[in-house]
Amino acid sequence: MDNKDRFKALLRELNKGIYEKETEIGMSLLAALAGESVILLGPPGVAKSLIARRIKCAFRDAQTFEYLMSRFSTPDEIFGPVSIARLKENDKYERATDGFLPTADIAFLDEIWKAGPAILNTLLTIINEKIFRNGDRVAPVPLKLLVGASNELPASGEGLEALWDRFLVRIVSGCVTNEENFYNILREESTDSDMTILDIPKPLQITPKEYLTIQKGIRAIGIDDCVFECITYIRRNIAKMRIVDEGTEGASRLHNIYVSDRRWKHMMHLLRASAYMHGRDKVSVADLLPLEHCIWNEPDELKHVRPIVVASVIDGFRNRLKTIVDDVDTELRNINIRRAIERARECNDHRDDNKEIFDNLYYHVEGYGTGNTYIFVVDYMNMDEYSPMNASASGFVYQDPYKPKRSLVRMASGNLRVNMSDNGVKSIPVKLYRDASNIYINGVKYRISTLPVGERNTLSVDDANVAVGADAYFDKIEALTAEIRSTIDAMKNGNMMLSADDLKEITSQANDINKTIALTRQEIEKLY
Repeated sequence: MDNKDRFKALLRELNKGIYEKETEIGMSLLAALAGESVILLGPPGVAKSLIARRIKCAFRDAQTFEYLMSRFSTPDEIFGPVSIARLKENDKYERATDGFLPTADIAFLDEIWKAGPAILNTLLTIINEKIFRNGDRVAPVPLKLLVGASNELPASGEGLEALWDRFLVRIVSGCVTNEENFYNILREESTDSDMTILDIPKPLQITPKEYLTIQKGIRAIGIDDCVFECITYIRRNIAKMRIVDEGTEGASRLHNIYVSDRRWKHMMHLLRASAYMHGRDKVSVADLLPLEHCIWNEPDELKHVRPIVVASVIDGFRNRLKTIVDDVDTELRNINIRRAIERARECNDHRDDNKEIFDNLYYHVEGYGTGNTYIFVVDYMNMDEYSPMNASASGFVYQDPYKPKRSLVRMASGNLRVNMSDNGVKSIPVKLYRDASNIYINGVKYRISTLPVGERNTLSVDDANVAVGADAYFDKIEALTAEIRSTIDAMKNGNMMLSADDLKEITSQANDINKTIALTRQEIEKLY
């Protein structure tokens, strides 16, 4: 049995008889393999302690430690009492740690933020360095996983920021939401003790020797270059994330999520563990989903972080698709200009021969706005002159996304408006018509720039020929579509920690890009 099949089988065993905790159990097992810590945030009675007890069953002969913290908890209760015998015989202040946290493989600390600083500060060294200072000795601890639980965030101003930062995996754990699952819980007569006892087949359990082999294997995992590109995308976007506050009627605020360099390094180790679990020799984009549980600092941020993590994988495809869309759009404009010129020549229409053409695409609209406004040649040539029989045409003005200081005027088109809206381009609706030398925008006349007297524009039909052709664009689209499908499938099927919310977000973003691909295919058809 390979790694992937083994860990899949192990997770199935760990999830038996428990509902809607796949994310918590999967991420906790992943954290245990990576030697990281987990914080479960949620109300009482949502199986937070059960998760830690079940993870213990994944490791053969594992020692556990559980404790419910309070403001009266003492270090003796967590790390062991002072050994009176050693104090008397050797004059050494040492703790008897057997059976306490320093000797545990899996530890669960409930209501962790209620403990005092003497306990929490000691946990820092145990979590980060995996050592415990006992008197004048520094002893390694066997801790694989520390699960902290609370129904609240650590209080600000209490010096808990450093410990909060050490909990790499953060999961919001709630009540069962599916009605049928809830009814199944009510039907069952099992006790809390019954839910804890799991008879996991020994071949699936991880022995101490295997655990060391796994650590070595995780460290040997490589990283695909595309993963670094995704990380860069995530870092940039969590620094400029916008959050809509309740009751603000759509107003948003810039919200920067701070993630320390240390956390990023530990996150990469977690991704290596994910790749190892899935039988990969390199971290791939399919391993990125667990990052959503590592980045947020406040629970409300999670719903904003998840789309960013998913988008980081798809962003490269969006950029490549945008390049194809822009190239096709340019060629279509050239074709339309060619056709407009041909029609004008056939009709002996020479009104626009003296108008200056910019970038082979535009006429300059003098005096409108800042004076840096242009209209597409084909739109102006196809525009009717105003008369009592011809009403003004609908159009819009928008900022050129490629040259933000330039504004563009377009004739209205249903598909074009939809595409602009999807890409977040803001436009101003206007009414348009022309005469032989001018354009009228909302009834105001603006001159179209002309060439010096006696000169005529030199744009010929040949200048607007198709450069690539429809077949070549279809080949590019088909290749890109295959890559997108393969990547989406890898995200859906290549991660054991995939949640229903993850699947919903991936499907939504995949549908968006597929919609753009479908529209692009329609545009390519026009090149024939």
